[in-house]
Amino acid sequence: MTERRGMQITNIFLFFLIFPISLEGCCEGNHKKKTTGLQQNIHQHYRAVEGEMFMMPCLKSVSQVVWSSTGEQNERLSFDCGSKFLAEAKHSGNYTCLTCGSKLSLHLQVVEKNSLGCQSEESSVILFISRGGVIYCPGFNCSDNTDVIWYKDNKYVSEQPRHSCEENGQLHLCQVKEKDTGQYFCDRKIIEQGVRWVFKRAVHVTAMFNVSRSTPTIVYPTVNTTEEVELGQSHTLECVVHSPIELKVVAVVQWYMHHGGNMENMTLLHMKEQRMKKVTHAFLEVTGRVVVTPQHLNHRYTCIASNSFGKTNVTIQLKKKMKVILPSLGGPIVCLLLVAGLGIILHIKWLEVKLIYRSHFQHGKHNGDEKEFDVFLSYVGSLPSAEVEGGFTISSKEAACLSSMDLLNSEEGKATQRPEVQLPQVLEDQWGYRLCLLERDVLPGGAYTNDVVLAIHRSQMLICLLSADYLSNNNAVFVLESGVQALLQNSTLKLLLIWTSRASSLIQPDPPLPTLVQRALKVLPSMDWTSGKTAGVSSNFWRSLREAMPNHRVSDVSHAGPLDCLTKTSVTEFSEFV
Repeated sequence: MTERRGMQITNIFLFFLIFPISLEGCCEGNHKKKTTGLQQNIHQHYRAVEGEMFMMPCLKSVSQVVWSSTGEQNERLSFDCGSKFLAEAKHSGNYTCLTCGSKLSLHLQVVEKNSLGCQSEESSVILFISRGGVIYCPGFNCSDNTDVIWYKDNKYVSEQPRHSCEENGQLHLCQVKEKDTGQYFCDRKIIEQGVRWVFKRAVHVTAMFNVSRSTPTIVYPTVNTTEEVELGQSHTLECVVHSPIELKVVAVVQWYMHHGGNMENMTLLHMKEQRMKKVTHAFLEVTGRVVVTPQHLNHRYTCIASNSFGKTNVTIQLKKKMKVILPSLGGPIVCLLLVAGLGIILHIKWLEVKLIYRSHFQHGKHNGDEKEFDVFLSYVGSLPSAEVEGGFTISSKEAACLSSMDLLNSEEGKATQRPEVQLPQVLEDQWGYRLCLLERDVLPGGAYTNDVVLAIHRSQMLICLLSADYLSNNNAVFVLESGVQALLQNSTLKLLLIWTSRASSLIQPDPPLPTLVQRALKVLPSMDWTSGKTAGVSSNFWRSLREAMPNHRVSDVSHAGPLDCLTKTSVTEFSEFV
């Protein structure tokens, strides 16, 4: 057992001793000593092969180098350093550096390829990704070479961040990557008749994945696929194929038509140019489309995809498309349009609908103890407390008796028939409601907006006496707008509009009313105030007002009823008033 373990340790030691030697084929870091480019104040000789790519040299000491020469027929040739072009005979000649600031020239000689007199390696090579690769310098073995330097485009390969080495004129890439695809140049130093030449040769490298040998895969259509068609109408057949990427061969997709299952007698269909796109690093997607006009269903169509490895085929069958006879859509369409129209109208009139619902159909239970006031009365004008127009003086105790026939027939009595005077008397003194008047029940010196909002929240009902003066008064309109907003937020609030003059609703106030108020005036509950002795109208007004008032009423208020102030002979006359 001890001997066997010792042998294992020895084998491991030998493995690690030999393993670095096996990597010397890559010779990482074994690069030839390169020159630093052209030296100034010297004349360089370059040689190129006609029909191959050539790249003008650059200088490390100069950021921008432009080579210029006068070619055949006085044609001016100018190239930036690093620029690549196909070498032609006309490019031969002497070139001068225009941007070097000193005398620096270059002689370029373009030779024919058949004059090389030596079998040269291919100027293109394929390398497989994730493997090692070798790039040969063309013509390296055809003459004595003193040195070889490799470039990728215009950069030294030895200075690039990759594992590579140069050995015997060959460039070894330890692990090929996809980005290694490109143009490589090798500069061979040769001496002929005492002249030192730089022979620049080009090699195009293609890095690709080494895929296994496989035939194309038809993604669509699949086996036993059936497509619906209308007889006599054009129909597009599509075949989608995935094929491994090959360097020189591209998968071909073709459509054939045959009768029934007879695969021996097929007709090739004319197809437009097939579309190709790369789906992965290793596979290409090829799509072939053909337009057919089936007259009957006896024919079948076969897609055949082929590449250098083999062929794959799939047959498709057609069936007649069933026409769906739609029922009469007149009724459903009309209903749909009706519902859509109602939805649009409801969306536009949603505020009015909400106000109608809140003000007519949704009122919470009013508990008198919850609110300090039963009614918040809003009007424009002043409520006289001691002196009435014309010098008539009344007291609060006498206010209940102002409805007697003698007072009604007097000038002073007519003054008390104004709504802002008569309504507080009837609501508070006769019917016993707790009334809130801003100028009487709100302490002065506060913020008007806060006082209004607080008074509305402390009241069960808001009554607004509307007139042209009211709608032109900013403070009064603010009360109405606050009441509407409170109604939208609080369903227990009742809101009633009393028009003292219906004609005032037709007058456009200045400034214009807020949009919320304009829309609310159209739908909120309203009544018309009627003055004078028109008994029928007046009786209907007070009866309707009584029905609209909150159910709560102060029970312990002692007051004089209107009949207490009248004699028996005036009862009939007063009934016309109340």
